[in-house]
Amino acid sequence: MDISIIFKLAAVGIIVTIVCQVLKKSDRDDISTVVSIVGLVIALTIAVTMIGDLFETVREIFGVL
Repeated sequence: MDISIIFKLAAVGIIVTIVCQVLKKSDRDDISTVVSIVGLVIALTIAVTMIGDLFETVREIFGVL
C-alpha cells in the first residue's frame, strides 16, 4: 500500500467538506448533498481499487488461479 492513497482520500474528504460548508452557508443544501454523495463514491472507488489489488496480491502469494 502506498502512502499517497491515504493522502488522496484525505484530500477528497477535505475538499468535499469545504465545498459542502460553502454550499450550506449559501442555502444550497440540495447541491451540498449531491456533492457529499459524489465524494463518497470517489472515496469508495479508491477503496475498492485498493481491495482489488490486495486480493490479486494474495492470489499471487498463494498461487491460486
